[in-house]
Amino acid sequence: MAVTRRQFMKVSAAGLAASSVGALGFMGAGEGLAAGVRPYRLEKATETRNTCPYCAVACGVLVYSSSEGTKDGKAKVIHIEGDSDNPINRGTLCARGAASLGFANSPNRLQYPMHRKPGSDKFERVSWDFAMERIAKLAKEDRDKNFITKNRDGVTVNRWLTTGFFAGSSCSNEAGYLTYKAIRSTGILALEDQARI
Repeated sequence: MAVTRRQFMKVSAAGLAASSVGALGFMGAGEGLAAGVRPYRLEKATETRNTCPYCAVACGVLVYSSSEGTKDGKAKVIHIEGDSDNPINRGTLCARGAASLGFANSPNRLQYPMHRKPGSDKFERVSWDFAMERIAKLAKEDRDKNFITKNRDGVTVNRWLTTGFFAGSSCSNEAGYLTYKAIRSTGILALEDQARI
């Protein structure tokens, strides 16, 4: 999108005004500047609020997508920035969060379940139903085979030590708590989470 001279002058004037007002101690100058710039830069893009997937901080991000210029007509992520309305990060992002556009558009990104059959040297695409049923079947077999009901002193422990679980870190406290309770109810002790619940 080409920026006209008039649009450039408006943005420059808004930036000068916002920085001057900010220097005088008035709050909200940055948000005013962002509101003035955003319509020009991403005018035809669809804005979606989301959470950064990288760590347990769960910073808010604004994801901009557009189907312009794509061959198949599907919307593609064209820009990601911090959400200034989010109370956690107030519009800032770490280096990983700021570079998440590359993650979203990477050709190496896994987008569906893959399965490598025993003895095979390659992965094949499978359905979500197949993947979930296979995971459940293997987990049940392993739990039935290795579940420990009592320790050597005869105390009931109900432990499943041969399987571990790695939880997602970008969940709310409530989702993290439910994950913890669900996994612990199976007897799994090896539960890991970046959030260190």
